[in-house]
Amino acid sequence: MGTVHKILQAKGNQIFSIRPEETVYRALELLVEKNIGALMVTDEQGRYLGTVTERDYARKIVLKGRSSKDTQVRDIMDTHPFVHENTDIAEVMQKMTARGFRHLPVVDHHSQLTGVISIGDIVKHIIDEQQFIIDNLEDYISGKHH
Repeated sequence: MGTVHKILQAKGNQIFSIRPEETVYRALELLVEKNIGALMVTDEQGRYLGTVTERDYARKIVLKGRSSKDTQVRDIMDTHPFVHENTDIAEVMQKMTARGFRHLPVVDHHSQLTGVISIGDIVKHIIDEQQFIIDNLEDYISGKHH
């Protein structure tokens, strides 16, 4: 099935992040501006601290009657597990489904954020991999192999 590295090679390593002292309102602005569902929370050196999602906003701000302009990201961020580039995709799927995560940060061995992998990225990878196998089998059956 491959590793996280293969997915990041295909999608790139673009990361949208925010600092923990920023307001939740600023996080929402970035989520809308970038059309994404999660932001990685990092320190000044780019080390991963947590993740803030639309779901965190709904559950920890809206439903509790808090103000997004008066609440810092650190107060609602979640400390997701993270994965490394050499993590097997099956392990990533297990981590995501076990706790209902849609995004997982990818970090190096110094906790530096190197990418983000989403459930959509995994689905796309699996579909692409299956299509590759189907194409090769069709070529083999039709005699197009060399």
